[in-house]
Amino acid sequence: MRFRHPDDSTVHLAYCSNVHQAEDLDGVLAQLAAYAEPVRARLGADRLGIGLWLARGVVTELVADAGALTRLRDELCARGLETVTLNAFPYAGFHREVVKKDVYLPDWADDARLRYTLDCARVLAALLPDDAARGSVSTLPLAWRAPWPPERSEAARRALDLLTDGLAQLERDTGRTVRVAFEPEPGCVVETTEQVVRELGGLDPERLGVCLDACHLAVQFEDPDAALGRLAAAGLPVVKLQASCAVEAADPADPDARAALERLAEPRFLHQTRTTTGSSSGAPASPGGTADSGDGGGLGGTVLGADDLPEALAGGLPTGTGPWRVHFHAPLHAAPEPPLRTTSGQLGAVLSGLLGGPSALCDHIEVETYTWSVLPRPPAGRAGLVDGIAAELAWARKQLTGLGLKEDPS
Repeated sequence: MRFRHPDDSTVHLAYCSNVHQAEDLDGVLAQLAAYAEPVRARLGADRLGIGLWLARGVVTELVADAGALTRLRDELCARGLETVTLNAFPYAGFHREVVKKDVYLPDWADDARLRYTLDCARVLAALLPDDAARGSVSTLPLAWRAPWPPERSEAARRALDLLTDGLAQLERDTGRTVRVAFEPEPGCVVETTEQVVRELGGLDPERLGVCLDACHLAVQFEDPDAALGRLAAAGLPVVKLQASCAVEAADPADPDARAALERLAEPRFLHQTRTTTGSSSGAPASPGGTADSGDGGGLGGTVLGADDLPEALAGGLPTGTGPWRVHFHAPLHAAPEPPLRTTSGQLGAVLSGLLGGPSALCDHIEVETYTWSVLPRPPAGRAGLVDGIAAELAWARKQLTGLGLKEDPS
């Protein structure tokens, strides 16, 4: 869906297809028919945005076969769908029985990550609607934090220089602008906006920027206004926002809360968990340890971290210092099992900070709830998932129109 900001710019809203299991082109085309087009119909929208996740094998086929690329573009158009953003964080195997830390491989010290990302940018340049100003590709925040010796950090920095050059060449070749956005995530080399500034500051802002995931921001206990101000002061654009909510247990010692958390501790995805001893600017957290917030916003406080929810529940985090926040992307529109709650208020603050002012500070928004299949009560069948995704997008649409944006059917 498209929205018109009061500054007259276009803001795109999409949902991310990494919720669906498909790692070949036929599977991707099938999910457009089975899910994306019915979601559009539920919303009564003439056009629906879909942020495609295309596994390495699909991207390889699309780059090598112009006919396959034309087939995908034609299918999108025929079903009233459009793509202005790709999610290139997962490389492959995102719906295996166990994913966990494998989602961070290959990392940015590996040439395979650079090649995959540039191939995604080439595919997106061909899929972009003719009237879209630009495209975006989101990617991981360099790597999982360890092992990350200096030589791997230096290799990643060289890869980012090559990425910038490759994106510039793509624009010369196609006339289309595609930007790559790095997504801070708990436990990674870059997990907070303070680390974004330190690790990614000085990069070409015309080509590279930040994918801000509201769930990750909340898990790190970052204040939205301070985080956005920090990025703006460093000249780092928010290329893409992933509209997502974390799960919060206000009192993790409550037996009912622990029982509900245990039902979220599933084996497929990593669910980094954080707590804080007080107000915090989102300082990096050591698993099972502490981290001072330093001067990253002046809010004080200490963030404590566990790499996964089962570890936290087994004693890896204290229960008496404050609420727990869990990296479990919860549906935007629905409350989790009581007494758990979501950080939807934090997401609302991020949306307001980016789009509630006189100018739009981000033009690509992607609802990214990839966890529907691992919820304690997954949606019932295909129709249930369609209804759930449509309800999330309706929630996001209401947030945007409440900020003064107008839905644009053009």
